[in-house]
Order: sequence, then C-alpha cells, then structure tokens
Amino acid sequence: MIMLQRLSLRLARYEEMTAAALAAAVTCLILANIAFRALGNPLYWVSELAIYAMIWMTFLIAGAVLKRRQGIAVTLLSDLLPATGQRAITLAVDAMVLLFALLLAWLCWRWYQPWALAQAGFDVRAFQGQTFNFIYAENTSTLGIKKFWAWLIVPWFALSLSLHGVANLLQSVQGLRERT
Repeated sequence: MIMLQRLSLRLARYEEMTAAALAAAVTCLILANIAFRALGNPLYWVSELAIYAMIWMTFLIAGAVLKRRQGIAVTLLSDLLPATGQRAITLAVDAMVLLFALLLAWLCWRWYQPWALAQAGFDVRAFQGQTFNFIYAENTSTLGIKKFWAWLIVPWFALSLSLHGVANLLQSVQGLRERT
C-alpha cells in the first residue's frame, strides 16, 4: 500500500508540473497570437494549439486535485458530524471517485476500441467499416493532426484517476479502521 501511495503522489506531482508547463505554454501561445494578429498576420493554428493545451492542462490538474482531495466541496453536512462520520463520508467520496474513474476508463476502452483496431490490422479504413467508429480518421481544423491524439488525455485521466482513487480509498479504509 505504501508503494501505491508513493506512485500516486509521484504521478500527481508529475501531473501538476506538466499542467504548470502547459499553463505557461497557453499564456505564451496566446501572447504570440496577439502579437501576430496586431502585425496583421494571424496564426490560426496557435489558437487551436492553445485550446488543446488548455484541455490537457485541465485534465492533468483535475487528477492531481482529486488525489489531494482538494476539490471544491460543500462541507455543511460533514462539518456537523463527528470524526468517524467525516471519515465515513471521505470513504464514500473516494469510492464514488474510483467508480467514476473506472466507468470512464471502460467508456474510453469502448470509444477507442483498441482490440477492434488490432483485429483490423491497424488499418483505419477497415476498422471504420467494421465498427462505424471514425475516431481515428478526423483531423483537427488547423493543426492537421488526428484528433484522437489530442483526445488521449481522456483515457490518461481515467487511468490516472483510477490509480489515485484506489490509493485514496485504501487510505480512507485504513484511516477508518485505525480510528474505530
């Protein structure tokens, strides 16, 4: 369990550092785009890249925030409960976060359909014909890359949140056992 906690904390730190770097990149991209627009030569791909960087930043920091249990919460009920009740609520919240993460991971598996893609020999056209799933075919508007690359943050978030959820849930169970 200690190793799982360490792994989860390290991953959360990595997510925070990457999100901070992406926040800086978004700022620089937007400032560069403002400068180019002022010069009469806008770079349209910069706006799209800033949007995708912001999306990745949001998902990465959300995983770290949920790991640290620092999300926005209404604590009116839990503040009125004794310590055991508060730990029970924390346990229930951790269980719901893990359930959400696992459900999201399952949905991502169904969305990307990696086994069907492998069965089609990684031939995107054959995959599309068999599954009517066009996830691997759609390009971004101005960057010209396949959108599934940008969308990979969703499965990453699902797996990361699953790890954080398991670590937090085990910590909550241990905390409830120690106090009762």
